[in-house]
Amino acid sequence: MTEKPRLIGDIGGTNARFAIARDGRYNAPTNISTIDHPSFESAITAYLETLAPSVVVHDAAFAVAGPVAGDDVKITNHNWSFSQSALKRLFGFDTLRVYNDFAGIALALPYIADDDLTKIGGGAAEKGFPKAAIGPGTGLGVGTLAPDNSGGWTILAGEGGHVTLAPENDRESALLTLLRRRYDHVSAERLLSGDGLVHLYEALCEMDGARFGSYKPSQITDETMYATDPHCREAVDMFCGMLGNVAGNLALTVGARGGVYIAGGIVPHLGDRFARSHFRARFESKGRFKPYMAAIPTYVIIHGNPALLGLAKLKDDHP
Repeated sequence: MTEKPRLIGDIGGTNARFAIARDGRYNAPTNISTIDHPSFESAITAYLETLAPSVVVHDAAFAVAGPVAGDDVKITNHNWSFSQSALKRLFGFDTLRVYNDFAGIALALPYIADDDLTKIGGGAAEKGFPKAAIGPGTGLGVGTLAPDNSGGWTILAGEGGHVTLAPENDRESALLTLLRRRYDHVSAERLLSGDGLVHLYEALCEMDGARFGSYKPSQITDETMYATDPHCREAVDMFCGMLGNVAGNLALTVGARGGVYIAGGIVPHLGDRFARSHFRARFESKGRFKPYMAAIPTYVIIHGNPALLGLAKLKDDHP
């Protein structure tokens, strides 16, 4: 039986990606800049106006970069907010499902092809155990997929990107001490995100009494800057190591023997630099649990739209 078309969307702080899903697949997504629209409703309307008249949408599912704990939803790193019930009435949706963005990515983990993954260490993923996703982009997202008793999966959505960041060595301790004077709370997202790369770079320069440029995250991670600017290089290297530490903590917390998957827009652009970094060593560096951690595989997701894939795979009876 052919499923009815479903409007799906991956809504971040910078971009909103929309597509139409049917039978577990979705068409080429349309990318809409969030700054070009005053509201989420406006962005949805703009996308629906691009569809052929024959495409009639009565169902929708969205993965949004923010907590989903009730009817009212706020995007964490943007000014969009909306009421789920009002959105459903406005567009006449028969069904509307809204998830945290990394819950959407977690939904995709069983379906991502091997060609869309780059393995960074560890053994084979174990069946019957949780899979976890974590990814730095505009913010830092975290999601977990846990096996249930029916042979399916249960999403564990949370806000793990806002856990307190812990140092691993004296250099990181000094950097976090500096940042604690500036911020009420130094979370993992504070440094493991696009803005976090800038915070890292500027703090490292400040610690060394060096002048720093007004760089964007993409400039800090640029291969030429990495090769020629020691503080850009240290910022990227520290970023990778800290991400390994946080990803390892996540794996221990949820027992992610099914693998830990790195998503988001930053890490895939680092290429071999990420594979050569301290990420994996820091992931495994958990004292007497190092053998346990060494067996857990870590992957970089290079699929362009994992949250859309997860939403496309939703079954009609999924909550």
